[in-house]
Amino acid sequence: MPPVPTKKRLNKHVQSARKKPVKKEEVLSFQVKKHQIYAAFIPVAFLVGLAMGYYIYGQAAFIASSRGLGAQITATPEEIGVQRIDIPIESNDPVLGAEDAPITIIEFADFQCPYCERHFLQTYPQLVENYGESIRFVYKDFPLTGIHPQALPAALAAQCALEQGKFWEYHDLLFSGRMDLGEEAYMTYADELGLDTTAFTSCYQEARYNDVVRADYNLGVENGVNATPTFFVNGIRLIGAQPYSVFADLIESELSGQNN
Repeated sequence: MPPVPTKKRLNKHVQSARKKPVKKEEVLSFQVKKHQIYAAFIPVAFLVGLAMGYYIYGQAAFIASSRGLGAQITATPEEIGVQRIDIPIESNDPVLGAEDAPITIIEFADFQCPYCERHFLQTYPQLVENYGESIRFVYKDFPLTGIHPQALPAALAAQCALEQGKFWEYHDLLFSGRMDLGEEAYMTYADELGLDTTAFTSCYQEARYNDVVRADYNLGVENGVNATPTFFVNGIRLIGAQPYSVFADLIESELSGQNN
C-alpha cells in the first residue's frame, strides 16, 4: 500500500511543479490548439450571424410585403393588421380625377423636396398612364421650411394658380426642374399658363393662402407625417419616393379586394 502523502510532501510537490520549466514544444502546442479553437469558432460565429441576418431580413420583408412595400400582396390590409388613416379631403384641396374613383392617393409634398420631384418625374407618369381612370389624386402641402427656404413660397404660388383653376399645370412646372424655385420662376410659370399675372402677383405677394398651407401641414403632423413625400393610398400610408412597382402592387390589391 503506497504511503499517504502528508501535507509537507504535497507542498514540496507543488513547489517542485511551479519551478519546473515549460518546454518550448508545450508552448507551441498550446498556441496551435488556441488557433485551432479560434479557427473553429470563426465559421460558427459567421453562420450564427448569417442566420440572424436572414431572420432580420425575413422579418423586414414580411413587414414590407404586409404594408405593400414590395412583394405581391395576397391578403387584405385589414387581414394583416395594416391601419387605414382617414385623411379628410377639403373643398379647397387640389383634386385630379373622378370623385368616385376606386383609388384615392393623397400626397403630402414639398415643392422643393428632391424626392417629391423624383416621384413626379419617375412614378407619377406611370400611375397616370396605367391607372389614371381609377385614381383620384389629392395634393396637400407639407413645406419643410427648416431645410427648404422656397417650399412655402412655392406652395403659396401654387395655391394662387389654383385660384385661377391651373393648379395641376402649375404643379407640373414647379416639379419639372426647368427653373430654380424663386419669384422669377413663379411669375414666369404664371405667364406661360396664361394666368392673370396681375391677380396672381397680388395673391402671391400678400401670401393669401398661408393659412391654407399651414392647415395642410398641421393636418399632416396630426396624422404622423414627418417626411416628404408621404402618400395615403386609400388610407394606407406609403413614405418616400417609392418605385412604381410598390404603388402598382398596392393598387392592384385594392382593386382586387373591391372586386371580390
